[in-house]
Amino acid sequence: MNGSLSLCCMLYLLGTFLTCSGFISINEDQTLNRIALGSCARQNLPQPIWDPIFEYEPDLFIFLGDNIYGDSTDMDVLKRKYGQLAEKPGFQKLRKSVPIWATWDDHDYGADDAGAEYPMKAESQRVFLDFFNEPADSPRRQREGIYDAKIFGPKGKRVQIILLDTRYFRGPLKLKPRKPGEIRGDRYLPSDDTSVTLLGETQWKWLEEQLRTPAEVRIIASSIQVISEEHDSEKWMNLPHERERLYQLIYDTMASGVIFVSGDVHRGELSRMDGGSGYPFFDLTCSGLTQLTKSKLSEWTNRHRIGTINWTQSFGTIEFDWEELDPLIRLQIRDDDGEVCLQRKVHLSELQAM
Repeated sequence: MNGSLSLCCMLYLLGTFLTCSGFISINEDQTLNRIALGSCARQNLPQPIWDPIFEYEPDLFIFLGDNIYGDSTDMDVLKRKYGQLAEKPGFQKLRKSVPIWATWDDHDYGADDAGAEYPMKAESQRVFLDFFNEPADSPRRQREGIYDAKIFGPKGKRVQIILLDTRYFRGPLKLKPRKPGEIRGDRYLPSDDTSVTLLGETQWKWLEEQLRTPAEVRIIASSIQVISEEHDSEKWMNLPHERERLYQLIYDTMASGVIFVSGDVHRGELSRMDGGSGYPFFDLTCSGLTQLTKSKLSEWTNRHRIGTINWTQSFGTIEFDWEELDPLIRLQIRDDDGEVCLQRKVHLSELQAM
């Protein structure tokens, strides 16, 4: 009897994972007017944030990582936790009406702050792609890593979205010495070891190809922050030579319209800096759908921050007004009521390579 019950439970969980993971197909011919983005959603907590996201009526929702908190080398555990996400009523309602596209961060990859050393990365990739209903003939099924790119809309309104994989190939980070009695987890310092990679050579070559593809706007999704420098958690600046390579690549390819989006840090904020491309870079950090940082503002110094930090459950939105003579882009953070609490308006002419 107990064995039968266990088998039934296993079949139920497997069925939930398989049958609740149907997603609307992404239509690359569609002109994007409204994109919603989010990260950091614990599957074992209530997720009321899906209601304001649904009411926003986005053309596309992008997961930026930590879509579940899997944290395991056991693929059955990851499947079960994806199943918990699939059972959320708000998420079910959204996926029935809005295309959803995703990259991952450390917790859904499999371990906190994990990189290339995570032993089950190939297996985790299959679980991830299965849950998000990735087609059998997708390039993501044929290569290591889950990076991907698509171009939406017709000429003059083309939005290229590039999803990076900051986990599969990432080398070791430089640990920050702990103070006596410090109980926080691992923290990091910028590394001077230029042999350590973030994206891996194959993904770097692929990214160059993408940046040379014609598009009016390019949204580059990184699970970790690109611009922010001062905090000691994960970020591109932990490998400064890799961030410089990213900026240099954008300059060399003369890629216009680049906007970064990121997650991970359990707060919503917008950063801006001169990356040497001839136009300013923006990083819209969209985090978290359930998670909130409890740290003091002084612990999250960011000299590139525009405005303030949003401390509520939140999601990001990007709006395009293509009818303007100079198309207008709105970069926004919205709170758990769907209200805009942070916004920056940028005209497309402001994002042109020199």
